[in-house]
Amino acid sequence: MTETESFDRQAKQYRRLTSPESQPSPKMEDPHERLHFWGSTPESEEDYYKSKGIRGSKSFYTSPRGLSLFIRSWLPLSSHPRGIVCMVHGYGNDISWTFQSTPIFLAQKGFASFALDLEGHGRSEGLKGFVPNVDLVVDDIFSFFNSIKEKPEYQGLPSFLYGESMGGAICLLIHFRDPKAWNGAILVAPMCRISEKVRPRWPIPDILIFFAKFMPTLPIVPTADLLDKSVKVPEKKIIGGKNPMRYQGKPRLGTVVELLRITDYLNRRLCDVSLPFLVLHGSADVVTDPEVSRALYEAAKSEDKTIRIYEGMMHSLLFGETDENVEIVRGDILSWLNHRSGGEVAGGHDILSCQSLHEC
Repeated sequence: MTETESFDRQAKQYRRLTSPESQPSPKMEDPHERLHFWGSTPESEEDYYKSKGIRGSKSFYTSPRGLSLFIRSWLPLSSHPRGIVCMVHGYGNDISWTFQSTPIFLAQKGFASFALDLEGHGRSEGLKGFVPNVDLVVDDIFSFFNSIKEKPEYQGLPSFLYGESMGGAICLLIHFRDPKAWNGAILVAPMCRISEKVRPRWPIPDILIFFAKFMPTLPIVPTADLLDKSVKVPEKKIIGGKNPMRYQGKPRLGTVVELLRITDYLNRRLCDVSLPFLVLHGSADVVTDPEVSRALYEAAKSEDKTIRIYEGMMHSLLFGETDENVEIVRGDILSWLNHRSGGEVAGGHDILSCQSLHEC
């Protein structure tokens, strides 16, 4: 082959490789891919917070037992906080995805909000999805929340607990540690008892307890997909499923046994709840039992207690429902907080009547 023939051959090969027909098709952007729960624009959290009229921060907190826990705050941008809300997420969840939408809303309304990823969740230390001892988790949260309340800028402000699902149960355990420490609690579908529709059937619980003694971290417990059972709107199921920090494995033996222990304990102590509270539940919730929220309302010795049962709503009241339903729940929370923080809701009326049972 002559030098000219060799050059011609290489030229033809180059033209073939660089022709439009030979180029890979441009990758279509998946409309469901997102950097954050709100999407990919704005790219930075700081810009998103500014667009919502708040400011946020994130860092790590070392608990008294030496555990590194990821924490966040969401604060009003242009006013002094009217109160503080200390928040606890649910099992398998974290504070950096859809959970953020509620503290962002509260910060817009003047409430400084704080939360941490529980042990084994989100960006906190620990084996993912493993909660070996809820009492130690309560110690962690109790210490962190107290560190917030002790800051000079927050002293004297009304302080509230807020918990979703397992987080609601943890809020009650925090309350039992210091019954007079909080001005109230907002309990969203609290896991005071695991619904029979997702609770393992007998004799599985006894078997789980036995094997958990030897293999507590084994992710083997058969249960329904909680995301699918919690979120009503299909598009929001997709968003929830995109959470990179969500624990998606099967529940671990030790975690399930611990949750069974704690919920049985709380179910026996509903009559000891004495702080003001608002309990919210969907009538179609199959993850936690709305009847237990009714039982909490009836049994609690609190003089200031309110319940809302939302007809047809599921477990994820503040994200998984339609936007219209989410706004209804948010409005009830804000009205309740306003009434206990020296404020008034728009129009000067509190839409919730304390000390009485409400059905929606």
